[in-house]
Amino acid sequence: MATTTTETFFRPAETARERLTLPAPLHNRCRLLLSRCPTQSVFIPIRSMQYLAVIDPVEIIFVDNQGYAVSNGQGGRIIVMSWDMRLDTGRDSLVEPVPIEIVHYRPEGRDTHRRVMSEFPPALQRYEERQKSGVPLCLTATILPFTART
Repeated sequence: MATTTTETFFRPAETARERLTLPAPLHNRCRLLLSRCPTQSVFIPIRSMQYLAVIDPVEIIFVDNQGYAVSNGQGGRIIVMSWDMRLDTGRDSLVEPVPIEIVHYRPEGRDTHRRVMSEFPPALQRYEERQKSGVPLCLTATILPFTART
């Protein structure tokens, strides 16, 4: 039986936004994992970066595990980057790259994206291996706007 808990994440103000494409195998792997999760949120630890990736139907968020904040009495971690998947309006082939919008929430966003592109696929592989040998931990993501106190 799967265990369900809720995690809270804050979405700060954007620092940049750009359109790119994801390689089809990476996108397909994320969609496959999502299809197996009853809560529609898959949490993938990227231990080499101390990050957490959260896959949901419309985006993948990346969170620094070391960053914690409180806003309006609610505690949670702050999103550092997201891949907005809503540009994927359908492909003619499962091998076509997938258009996405990358939303950066920190000035060093491009460097973060480059590192995620090298560290995220192996993290997905480790997650899949663990998932085959046991019951996955199903989590629900709650994403709130971040309101910093002035």
